[in-house]
Amino acid sequence: MTTSTAIPTPFTTAEPTTPGPSRHVETYPQGDPRLLGIEPGSIVVGHDGSAGADAALDVALDLAHGLGVPIAVVRTWSIFDAPNPAGFKFGYASSFPELATAVQKALIEDTATAAARHPDLRPQFREVRDVAEEALPRLATGARMLVMGSRGMGAVRSALLGSVSTSCVHRATCPVLIVPIHRA
Repeated sequence: MTTSTAIPTPFTTAEPTTPGPSRHVETYPQGDPRLLGIEPGSIVVGHDGSAGADAALDVALDLAHGLGVPIAVVRTWSIFDAPNPAGFKFGYASSFPELATAVQKALIEDTATAAARHPDLRPQFREVRDVAEEALPRLATGARMLVMGSRGMGAVRSALLGSVSTSCVHRATCPVLIVPIHRA
């Protein structure tokens, strides 16, 4: 008798009712990082396109190179912040696979310069339709380290740590490295 590992069925949750549009987020109940091909012992770095994420990526690439371990670059997204896919026209409702492809393409383009400085590494680029503060610690389960910037794209610029990095520090089961943005 053979057994197979089934991919968990995603379920949808909604945020509490507030004025304005509601956000629905699809999550995986068990969130196995291997479903995304993230190898145990990898360095996982969150990248949202911000300057803080670029700084974190540079540090994570240097660490992965020095330690000789794989690296996974992850971008979380929702339908509200995903870039328009190729061939998008006003009035067209893009499918989730089209949006996922657009997110992954943007992630690869945003990180190409940094990745090119380490031609010996083959970063894994992963997009995940989920909220970052839940997805990143879950995807870093079994990772050597989770690396992220101190601040992302949030609106509160005066805070030392952003809400996502603060949440990930509290939720992660692996070491977390928060990389500050160096100001000149």
